[in-house]
Amino acid sequence: MQRFKGKVVLVTGAGSGIGRASATRLAAEGGSVFCVDLDGDAAAATVAEIAREGGSASAWVCDVGNESSVCEAIEACIEAYGSLFGLVNMAGILRFDDTQELQTEQWQKIIDVNLTGTMFLCRAALPHLLETKGSIVNAASTAALSGLPCGLAYSASKGGVLAMTRSIAVEYAKRGVRANCICPGDINTGMTDKLTFPETMDYKLMPRIMSLSGAKDPEVVAGVIAMLVSDDGAHITGEDIRVDGGTLS
Repeated sequence: MQRFKGKVVLVTGAGSGIGRASATRLAAEGGSVFCVDLDGDAAAATVAEIAREGGSASAWVCDVGNESSVCEAIEACIEAYGSLFGLVNMAGILRFDDTQELQTEQWQKIIDVNLTGTMFLCRAALPHLLETKGSIVNAASTAALSGLPCGLAYSASKGGVLAMTRSIAVEYAKRGVRANCICPGDINTGMTDKLTFPETMDYKLMPRIMSLSGAKDPEVVAGVIAMLVSDDGAHITGEDIRVDGGTLS
């Protein structure tokens, strides 16, 4: 399939996890991928992987929680490729805290990156997406749909992403831009590998966030993202699609 031949897609969090899997999938289908990550080496590694497979990509360092950094990234993408068809917002952070012990700065950091950062990217990209009748895919989570023990800040940020995405979908539907969310659950990523849990965590609650079929690799999510960005998802907007192995079923 070459669903993205001649099309440009910007992917945040492209240095690892679902972001990297999405970037490589989009490039494999003919897209030119602008790989954005806070870790420049990680973004460059993704670009190198794409290049080895004959794809087209470039890397850019960006702090998605910083408005000026986001604007610079969008401008650099347009300067490099001339247009933008897809925006895939996968950059994010996750941590677990006893709610009573959650520090304000920890709360704010998660909100800044996961929610405000997603807004910054959508807002800056929309003028260009309107020109191409393009598509946005944002990372929500099963945490936006169900309670996540010791995950107050993360759940709030992802619930906000879900509501924001629906608002964009409604506002821009008649103008040709689609916006959807994916809600992954129990996916093997670098982010989950580094997690620590508070001592007060009740591990009997953990099955609420574990898939029935076991954790899967990021590529299973990337396939859904590619469909949503592509014309195969032409009549899908304002939707949240769970990729969670039955966790919330």
